Amino acid sequence: MSPSQESSQTPSQTIGPFFAYGLTARQYAYPGAQVTDAIVADETVPGPRIRIEGRVLDGAGIAVPDALVEIWQAGPDGRYAADARGNSGFSGFGRQGTGTDPECRFSFVTVKPGSVGAEHAPHVNVIVFMRGLLSHLYTRLYFDDEASANARDPILALVPCSRAGNRSPARPSIASTSASRVPRRRCSSMSEHAG
Repeated sequence: MSPSQESSQTPSQTIGPFFAYGLTARQYAYPGAQVTDAIVADETVPGPRIRIEGRVLDGAGIAVPDALVEIWQAGPDGRYAADARGNSGFSGFGRQGTGTDPECRFSFVTVKPGSVGAEHAPHVNVIVFMRGLLSHLYTRLYFDDEASANARDPILALVPCSRAGNRSPARPSIASTSASRVPRRRCSSMSEHAG
C-alpha cells in the first residue's frame, strides 16, 4: 500500500442514527424483516386499551428525529408474553423510531399491564436509543390510578422524594388510564429512609 493509499482510523461514533432504520425497517419503508412494531397488543387482547406516545428530547429540549424507543410490558394478567401462552395478539414488546412523524413522536398501542407479582405496580419498561448515548436510557412508566400498588413498588421506592411527582403524564387517546414516569407518592423525611 502506498502512502497515498494509507487508510486512517474510522472516526469514532457512540451510536449512529442507523438503529431505527435497521430495527424498524417497515416504519421507514425499507425492505426486510423486523421483530416487532408499535402494536404491542391487538384488539383480541382483553383489558383497558391505552396509547403511549411522546417525543425524545435532547439536552437542549429539541426533538430527536432519529431516536428509537422500545417498550416491554406484562399483559393485563401480570404475565409477560413468554408466559402468556395462547395469546398471539400480545407481544409484550414494541419498537418505534421518531423519524417518520413530522413532530418526531413515537406512539404505541397496547393494553394496561397488570402487576407482576404482589410487590410490583403495573408498569411499562422503556428503553431509549439515540445518537450520542454510550448506554441506552432505561425508565418505567407507572399509572396514576394505581396509588396503593405504586406505594409498595420496590423500584419506584428508589426514586428520591425530590424527584417524585407527576413528571410527564401521558395523554391517553384510547382509554381513560394515564401513565407517568414518576407518580405522586407520599415522601417521608430523609431520616425515615436512612438505615
